[in-house]
Amino acid sequence: MSSVPSHQTVRLARGKHAGPENGVCVMELASMLAGEPFSDHPRCVDPVVAAYLRSYNDVVDDDARQDLLGLAADAVDSAGSEALQTARAEHCASELVALHARRPLLQRVLAGRPNAMAPATGPELERLAVQLTKVLWRLGPDGHARALELGGELVAMRDGGSDRLGAASPSPLVAV
Repeated sequence: MSSVPSHQTVRLARGKHAGPENGVCVMELASMLAGEPFSDHPRCVDPVVAAYLRSYNDVVDDDARQDLLGLAADAVDSAGSEALQTARAEHCASELVALHARRPLLQRVLAGRPNAMAPATGPELERLAVQLTKVLWRLGPDGHARALELGGELVAMRDGGSDRLGAASPSPLVAV
């Protein structure tokens, strides 16, 4: 007897999938929860949140990936204004800079690009998300905990400057 995969029975997996019967990533699960067409780019999820969670989904191991299940649900209806996207991207960029505080090359690269702190869409946003999630994952259990916390902070940010968690600041973690 074969069962049809649903949001209640899937296990998160790395990568993009043709359908839930082949596995789901965190954003594909969000599309299922929102009742949208199956996609790793659901309309109801803010592009910055989606890029960050997709990237972390693909960086972590299978056990740690399951910790993203709650963030899939939280991310539904996180889409907001362009200003909110920019604020979320800046938060990610600030986190990355804080994690690389002792790396002068990164500081020089970021200093030479005035808009590098706010890539709200496109390939630069994807690159930022990949860099940030790789650094966090390499930091081990503390980095994983911070990655989940950062995902929650991004989702909690709302239009109008208010969020459920209060003002968030970059992590005190420092890359080794």
